[in-house]
Amino acid sequence: MAAAAAEAAKADEFAPFPVKEQLPGIDYCLTSPPPWPEAVLLGFQNYLVMLGTTVLIPTILVQQMGGGHEEKARVIQTILFVAGINTLLQSWLGTRLPVVIGGSFTYILPTVSIILSERFADIVDPYERFVHSMRAIQGALIAASSFQIIAGFCGVWRISIRFLSPLAAVPIVTFAGLGLFNFGFPIVAKCVEIGLPALLLFVVLSQYVPHAISQRRIIFDRFSVIFTVLIIWLSAHILTVSGAYKHSSPTTQFSCRTDRAGLIGASPWIRIPYPFQWGAPTFNVGDVFAMIAASFASCVEAGSTGAMVAASRFSSSTFVPPSVFSRGVGWQVYCWVGCLELLMALQHLCTYISYLENMMLNKLYLKVCGTYFCSLNSENVGLLALTRVGSRRVVELSAIFMIFFSTLGKFGSLIASIPLPIAAALNCVLFGYVAAAGLGFLQFCNLNSLRTMFVLGFSLFLGLSIPQYFMEFHALSGYGPVHTRARAFNDIIDVIFSSPATVAAMVAYFLDSTLLRTNAETRKDRGWQWWEKFRSFKTDTRSEEFYSLPFNLNKFFPSL
Repeated sequence: MAAAAAEAAKADEFAPFPVKEQLPGIDYCLTSPPPWPEAVLLGFQNYLVMLGTTVLIPTILVQQMGGGHEEKARVIQTILFVAGINTLLQSWLGTRLPVVIGGSFTYILPTVSIILSERFADIVDPYERFVHSMRAIQGALIAASSFQIIAGFCGVWRISIRFLSPLAAVPIVTFAGLGLFNFGFPIVAKCVEIGLPALLLFVVLSQYVPHAISQRRIIFDRFSVIFTVLIIWLSAHILTVSGAYKHSSPTTQFSCRTDRAGLIGASPWIRIPYPFQWGAPTFNVGDVFAMIAASFASCVEAGSTGAMVAASRFSSSTFVPPSVFSRGVGWQVYCWVGCLELLMALQHLCTYISYLENMMLNKLYLKVCGTYFCSLNSENVGLLALTRVGSRRVVELSAIFMIFFSTLGKFGSLIASIPLPIAAALNCVLFGYVAAAGLGFLQFCNLNSLRTMFVLGFSLFLGLSIPQYFMEFHALSGYGPVHTRARAFNDIIDVIFSSPATVAAMVAYFLDSTLLRTNAETRKDRGWQWWEKFRSFKTDTRSEEFYSLPFNLNKFFPSL
């Protein structure tokens, strides 16, 4: 008997880890909110995390457009206000995942193309050039929303997701984190004396201190972002007022000093963003197609696929049914229709007021980064794993913070003036969690299959190699490898093939869907049997538990 028990124990020791459809170890899942005081602090922490992207994108673009500190402050306030409303709407009527809507770096390339367009070269006055650029960007974003209309309302995205297997999802989710490596340590290194201590302190507080102080584990484990930001921000302010950067280069001062953002003085005390702040939109066919390409790339790498799948994992829910994916994208369809009807007939206000809010506050607020185009903040998804809290209530509270601080300009700008190397230090950890979520789906696949190895390795390699080629070519020549007279076509190619997640997703999805797909053994190797049950919304009861709309709204927003 003893020998048999020893043999069984030895067998258990070498047995592989069991597959988990829902991630264990999450303290608060999608439908179980934490206590209110803790939820409020976690919501504020989500707000802090999304500020990095919110501030960085206007910082890159507004100056090129001819705007100053005041224009940058207005753009940041607008993005925060709209992001807050979008987050609430996604949580209530969209995918219902604990995700934060924010800016997408994918839209930077077509936006810069619009800014540098020849039709604005003759405008001498910087502010006038800024206004014309914003109106052109607005028009491109409004027209490019047709992609979400087709993908969501017509069910194109739902059909695509139905054929997504765990194997094809690995590169998509992995590069939703790894693909943003340029916004991690490279920005940390711009101010090493602030960024590097922030990175080390964040790792120590979130990973080591909770295990050393087991009785107070939750305080450091769950709120390490707040502690890190406060400590390093205070240190940076002390260095600033002491004159440590007095004789440094302008680039170093901008990255290290706490008084170089220019947001506090340029922001009013109270200001509510409103539609058409800089005039009516202007439309250009080339700009529209470039934005559509960016919209497609953003949907793949962040909002509709990569970060969304990772969020479902970190909230301890099941795989998102294809109809819910399509509902999240199709929500914009209802908003578009509602907005048009409201503009044509004001008596429809009561019927379409909720649709108007989403559409106008997304497409018509002149957001330079295309925030609502399927753009979930990957760093906030990583925060779900760090805090082990995947509750829907937390992101709803973070949305309230966004709206509150966007209207109180001085207070919001004070928080938004946190040096960017601190936010980049947080990204190094949080983007890593998102990338790890993608690798976690390998548990559903057969890694002893040569087909699996080929699809996985080939897609990951090309996902890194092709964008690197495009970036190097652009750095040397000033334009992409495809350089024709059609600027829109050039931008479309550059946008799609400069995105690691998009390239890896297209390669993995195509190979996994065509290479020996009908083989029964292949279906098992690619993990198809684990997600097949979620292809229909009502096949698994957990799908209705996690993704059903509240207040019996399913009859108004049916699953597509």
